[in-house]
Amino acid sequence: MPARIERATLLTLEGYARQRDDFRAKVIAHKKRRTVRLGEHITLIFEDELTIRYQIQEMLRIEKTFEERGIQDELDAYVPLVPDGTNLKATMMIEYADPVIRKAELMRLRGVENRVYMEVDGCAPVYAVADEDLPRENEEKTSAVHFLRFEFAPAMIAAFRQGAAVALGVDHPNYSVRIDEVAPEVQASLAKDFSE
Repeated sequence: MPARIERATLLTLEGYARQRDDFRAKVIAHKKRRTVRLGEHITLIFEDELTIRYQIQEMLRIEKTFEERGIQDELDAYVPLVPDGTNLKATMMIEYADPVIRKAELMRLRGVENRVYMEVDGCAPVYAVADEDLPRENEEKTSAVHFLRFEFAPAMIAAFRQGAAVALGVDHPNYSVRIDEVAPEVQASLAKDFSE
């Protein structure tokens, strides 16, 4: 498993400023192997230690946070988004460029975050557990951003690691899409999120 993200493992603001360009380029390349488009309007970015470390460092930089309480608040907010050995975690973005269309679609897509699934060949679908940190949907609409956790049984993890086909989809009445097999480079990257 990768290093845990803790206060002692974060770069200072000055240290991060010196390394930011190289670190950013590394994370952008890494995310390409962890991103899946589901149709035209939903994107999943599967998070891991590197993507979340980058997010924390960026938030500390943007907010110019150097005090212990502020740093701990960022750790508390983002560290739970790192997979913990039996699951995959993803940021889901619902994307419509036109704000008027976006508003209408977010109303039509209420509950979509609970209808996203992964399916390892030969196994039952695993539906995402959405937004464990706080609700992101109300009576009128869903949010454009959700945080998802896919929890896998040991047999599913073994098959996933051995290269069994992994499907990914959404089965919401107003948005239905399925990818029968995620790209091999994506599957290989995600397989690393599981404990040995």
